[in-house]
Amino acid sequence: MLPLNMRMHCVPGNHDVRALMQKVCCAPPFSYCAYEEIRDWLLVGLDSCVSGDAGGLLTEEELDRMSEIVTRSAAKHVMVSLHHPPIPMGSAWLDTVGLRNGDEFLQRMKSLGRVRLAVFGHVHQPYDSEHKGIRIIATPSTCRQFLPGSDDFAVDDRPPAYRRITLRSDGSNDAELVWLDDE
Repeated sequence: MLPLNMRMHCVPGNHDVRALMQKVCCAPPFSYCAYEEIRDWLLVGLDSCVSGDAGGLLTEEELDRMSEIVTRSAAKHVMVSLHHPPIPMGSAWLDTVGLRNGDEFLQRMKSLGRVRLAVFGHVHQPYDSEHKGIRIIATPSTCRQFLPGSDDFAVDDRPPAYRRITLRSDGSNDAELVWLDDE
């Protein structure tokens, strides 16, 4: 079997043990909350986790790190990845464990001028919208899905899924949603 020779940029989720993840994801092909320029795009991974809490927060240091990375980069377009949703999902219970400073994060991305896409997980369901010129998408879980719009915790009967994201040199992007029962 031949190796894929693919880089794997990892961002922590609320169920991860960050200290262990940092130790394991420090050698190629893995990286922890790293950034990389690929052609016209800069990919930036952020740590939105709070120890012992299902909800998320981007510290001032993490927001400043994002700003510094984007400012130093010559890339024309930026994609940011994090675990927690920066916007309400319209689900009472999920909205209590989102990114507590989502508005601040959205404003910071907007002020940088080149962020085209923000990708998150955590909500175990698809989401795709635009916020002030920035496309914001959630990728469903590769395990079980949560029922969209539910007031209380509820599991959906949708199968596992993932997104295949294509970044184009003009700043546009495609985010194909692939349900495993479709393949």
